[in-house]
Amino acid sequence: MTATTSHANVSLEVDSAAIVFPGQGAQAPGMGKWLAENYPTARELFDTANDVLGYDLADLCFNGPAEKLNETEFSQPALFVVGMAAASVLKEQQPELVAKIKAAAGLSLGEYTAVCFAGGLTFSDGLRLVQRRGQAMQAAADAVQSGMASVVGMELETLTQLCDDIRGDGEVLQPANLLCPGNIAVSGHTAAIDRLEPAATEAGAKLVVRLAVAGAFHTSLMQPAVAALKEALDEIPLQETSIPVYSNVDACPHNSADEIRDLLSRQVVGPVLWEKSVAAMLGDGVEGFLEAGTGRVLRGTLKRIQRKLPTAGFGDEA
Repeated sequence: MTATTSHANVSLEVDSAAIVFPGQGAQAPGMGKWLAENYPTARELFDTANDVLGYDLADLCFNGPAEKLNETEFSQPALFVVGMAAASVLKEQQPELVAKIKAAAGLSLGEYTAVCFAGGLTFSDGLRLVQRRGQAMQAAADAVQSGMASVVGMELETLTQLCDDIRGDGEVLQPANLLCPGNIAVSGHTAAIDRLEPAATEAGAKLVVRLAVAGAFHTSLMQPAVAALKEALDEIPLQETSIPVYSNVDACPHNSADEIRDLLSRQVVGPVLWEKSVAAMLGDGVEGFLEAGTGRVLRGTLKRIQRKLPTAGFGDEA
């Protein structure tokens, strides 16, 4: 495929912005295709990714099939590359917008993209790390029947109590992604998720949706992945970041390579504190958010956190 040159034109009328990157669940066939077709910078990253990974990621992103793209070991590199492709085009084409970016964050896997954007990882090292993370999490997911569901329209305290009430002996069932008011993802054993769906609806949830992920991420069921992830993090160089990256684990800003390495290893078994991270960024002076990569999931959460919050996106199309 020969890329043609187009001009990125993203507007975010604020003085201080944060860039945010989506996580698993945002992937879909066609992701990144528009970027690769219009920007040589993006196409080059896909070519590099194909070499690093040893398979044609570009073809999988652009054409699917969805079943394969949804597998953790493939969706994580795919989301990382599309996020970095979008961010790299913006760095090249709209440096004045990128100069406004004072913080970075990402949802679960997206935090790795945020660290790479902020200079903590090279693209190739970040991609190798994400590939190993995806493989380790896929292996942990394959070892037990588990999954995740998004529950819309329930408060955290009520949902936590519901999980406690219906959790069976030896089962895991707990809030895992604290996204925004009234939107929380729950992780656990498949049987427990099966019981949660009707129970949450009966308790007042507006919607319960199974997520396209392989297992109960951000719970103790991912513990088998931690050792492999720590090993990968120890082997791959991390640098201090040029802007703070807000961690899913503690919702605090971090620049230190050692701190980021530790937090990334803990992230897979701890809940994602997304709403708190956004609140922390706003408290530290961020005025608007730019979502880079595929989909609009994070912009949706941002509007639920603060309805008039300035947001913009770049990734799937102009």
